Amino acid sequence: MTRENLFKRSVYARQLEVVSRRVKIAESETPYLDRVMQSPEDVYKCFKNVFQEQPAELFLVIHLRTNNAVNAFEIVTKGTLNSSLAHPREVYRSAILQNAASIIAAHNHPSGNAMPSQEDIQITKQLVEAGKIIGIPLNDHVIFTEERYYSFAESGNI
Repeated sequence: MTRENLFKRSVYARQLEVVSRRVKIAESETPYLDRVMQSPEDVYKCFKNVFQEQPAELFLVIHLRTNNAVNAFEIVTKGTLNSSLAHPREVYRSAILQNAASIIAAHNHPSGNAMPSQEDIQITKQLVEAGKIIGIPLNDHVIFTEERYYSFAESGNI
């Protein structure tokens, strides 16, 4: 095996280790595990405390089993006051490693306005398409505020 191949394997192994550590941290949050997500309201009630009093946007991905029970979750990105850049690559990386049957994306709007921005609409479309390609569908994308939520699925936008 060449040095280059050994180096590539080493880098890949380190990346998997980091993702694995993140997922294990999320798995340790036992109140969330095995909870069945049957509606956006279930998602909101279950994960609202993750977003409470956050001054910046967080982008969360929830990994589900075939019965829609939570297998794990991960905070994919921490953004700024009004922006959180997420990419399908980061969203689906741990979902693949966790053998998720489907996912739910969620993020908060610290402004209190639950309506999706153009960036929210765009990332949702990208996640739907990526999910179709890799076989892990996006069930919903829920936007959290302190008082309410917006569901792309409930609104007919997924």
